[in-house]
Parts: sequence; structure tokens; C-alpha cells
Amino acid sequence: MKLAKIVVPLVLMGLVGCKSTQPEATKNIVNVPLAVPLQANFRNEIAIARFNELLLQPDMANEQRAQLLYNRGMLYDSIGLQTLARIDFNRAVKIKPDLAEVYNFLGIHQTLEQNYGRAYEMFDAVLELDEQHEYAYLNRGIALYYGERADLAVKDFEAFLARAPKDAYRAMWLYIAQQQVDGVLAKQTLAANSQALDPEEWSSQLVALYLGTLSEEEFLAQISEGVSTQEEYAQRLCEAYFYLAKRYQVQGDLASAISYFKLALATNVYEFVEHKYARLELDLLAQLNDEQDAS
Repeated sequence: MKLAKIVVPLVLMGLVGCKSTQPEATKNIVNVPLAVPLQANFRNEIAIARFNELLLQPDMANEQRAQLLYNRGMLYDSIGLQTLARIDFNRAVKIKPDLAEVYNFLGIHQTLEQNYGRAYEMFDAVLELDEQHEYAYLNRGIALYYGERADLAVKDFEAFLARAPKDAYRAMWLYIAQQQVDGVLAKQTLAANSQALDPEEWSSQLVALYLGTLSEEEFLAQISEGVSTQEEYAQRLCEAYFYLAKRYQVQGDLASAISYFKLALATNVYEFVEHKYARLELDLLAQLNDEQDAS
């Protein structure tokens, strides 16, 4: 899921999984569709070079400099240069402290680093500056979910879904958080929310998969329908693999979940929320494995 006007990527260099992966436990991961991993957009690289030139100008107004730093930071993120992106975002917010979008990106980065308290502060700042910034509800909800505060995450995801009830991805994130609180209610809510979805949109197939009205085999068989480019195919597979991984995770099949998280990363779709949180999921599973080994 690309976040509309908000680019939300993650730097993911390489595929690192959990030590506990057992090949024989991944028998479900067979004959899965694959896409050519996306390459960096050359237009973004050219734009970065242009921003570099503009930022060398000594007499630039602070507001313009802050905006250029923010724009360059987004481009760094889009090609996987997270550290450089964070440097630009921090510089931008020091120059212009009321840039809501910068706090949104900084909150995402804090979530990825598992600094959840700091992430909540960043997203709260976004909403204080712009209460209509709907994606702050999604991003804060995700931070709350990974920060093991699923009950509060549900409230943010409900607010996010209320702004676009036809969006299947919003319904999916609400389900993921609500499942941690009450699995039966989560499925009932997802079924109710599915009534507002457009069945012509591919994302509705994700909901059908979770509700059990579409098998995994059927889901994977139709995944290329309506796709016209390799880029679109990679994006769709990134989403599919992430939600398949979360499904296996809930079922307790962590080895299959790990395999699907890795497949999501292999698409190189840095701008998608599913791509960045696939890495966080793998990091958390690796930590769990280390804790089990130490006990």
C-alpha cells in the first residue's frame, strides 16, 4: 500500500531472517509467483542531484531550504538511503519546526527502530499541527500495534478507516490490530467492513483471503490479473506476501511467515508500508528467537 501523498519507505539492504527457520516447515511456500525486483528510479536520482545543487546556494530563505531538505529526504527514502533521509528530515525540522510531514516521517523511522515512545510523540506532533492529517492515524496505529498497545492501535485504525471505508488496506490493518485484542470480534468486524469494499479492486481479494472465502491457491492464481507493468506486479506481490506472512504468523507457522516476509522484501518496493514492516517483523522474530535461545 502506497500512502497517497505520503511516501513511506524503508531502507532494507539484504534479507535477514530468523535463525529458527526450518526448511521442512515451509512446505506451503512452493511455486509462488515472483517479480523482477524494482530498481532505483533514475528520475529520483537526477532530482537528488538537482536538490544538491540548489541547497548549495547560501542566500536561500529558511522556509525554502527546509522544504528542499524534506523533498530530498523523501527521495533518499525512495531509493533506500534511510540514514541520509533521516539527516535531511532532522535538518528540515530544525529550520522549520512546524512541518507536520517531517514529523510523520521521523515517527515512521522511530517505529522501525522500535523507539515506540518517541514515535508516538512524533505522530502526536503531526496531529497537533494538522488534525486532518489522516495518515498520522495509520502510522501511529502501526507504532502502537508494534509497541504492544493493540487496544489503542484499534482506535487509530478505526479513525483511519472511517475516512475511507472503501479502502481494503485500512480494513486489513484494523483487523490485524483487533485480532490481538479479540480474534472473534476482529473477524466479525472485517466481514462487516468488507461490505463497503469494491470487489473490482484487487485489494478486496486480501480481505476475501482472510475471511476464508478465497483459498490461498486461488488468491495466488489471480494475482497477475489486470497488471500491465513489472512495477505494478512487484507492488502487488509485495502486498500479497506481507499479508500472507501475517496470516501464517497468526496460525503459528512462523517458518512460512518468515519466508513470505523475505519474499516481500525481495520485491524492493521501498515506498510500500508492507515492505518496510516486513523487515521489522523479521527483526522482531529474530529477537524472539534469541530470547528463546538464551532461556
